[in-house]
Amino acid sequence: MIPNTETVIRAMRDVAAAEIMPRFGRLQSGDISAKKKPTDLVTTADIEAERRLVTAFTALVPNSVVVGEEGSEADPALLLALKGDKPVWLVDPVDGTNNYVNGKPCFAVIVGYCLYGETVAGWILDPVTDIAVWAVRGEGAWLARGNEHRRLYVSERRDIRDMTGIAGLRLAKRVMARSEQGLAAAPRKVARSGSTGRDYMELAQGTIDFAQWTRLKPWDHAAGVLIHGEAGGFSRITQMRAPYRPADGIIPHTVLLAPDETGWKALHTVFEAAAADLQSIM
Repeated sequence: MIPNTETVIRAMRDVAAAEIMPRFGRLQSGDISAKKKPTDLVTTADIEAERRLVTAFTALVPNSVVVGEEGSEADPALLLALKGDKPVWLVDPVDGTNNYVNGKPCFAVIVGYCLYGETVAGWILDPVTDIAVWAVRGEGAWLARGNEHRRLYVSERRDIRDMTGIAGLRLAKRVMARSEQGLAAAPRKVARSGSTGRDYMELAQGTIDFAQWTRLKPWDHAAGVLIHGEAGGFSRITQMRAPYRPADGIIPHTVLLAPDETGWKALHTVFEAAAADLQSIM
């Protein structure tokens, strides 16, 4: 059974309205702490939003398990649920916490729904604009804003030099340098927003063309990869040329997403060359 999309989005919106937006721009020092690294922040909003989503989703689907970013930080064994036979919710309550802490309105709530280790539905909410995008496997990708509901499609095929997208900072700089130096056809604009969820929303709407991320956490990527695919996109783990699977847990691999397979191959070649450049100068 796949949960009712409107019910899930309503729960996400309710939690955002109660726990996330009232604290945005109003965090006190006691509301912010660091995890294992000083730059890996968590706030009261993350913790309370996840707590409320756990309650809402386990009530919606009895006998389901919620694997949240904050809960998994405290108990990594929660990830083992992805290999079991119970329905699993993957929750990132505030994706883009550093943006949130710094008052930058670029963050999202991400929810994935998995059966037997595969994502079958995913939802991403931008609490600032109240725009939600979602997909159910085999039913396309969709956007909801107020009374507006429309189907989503990734960007159309274009010359790689005209593509824009997301990659790690050092790699992005090297890709753009290769383009400027005329070493190879390459994207001229590569940037990061600080929110994976918001980037997936842009990918599904065709606003950006591609994205590449490394060290993949399932609450960040399960919903987004599904939504991107249902919007017509193509993605693979670059090391194995295999589809992304949340059942693999937190993995040190890289996922590359593109509008189609032809674009994926061209981008992969560019990123591999840029990565080799970086290795040679280290």
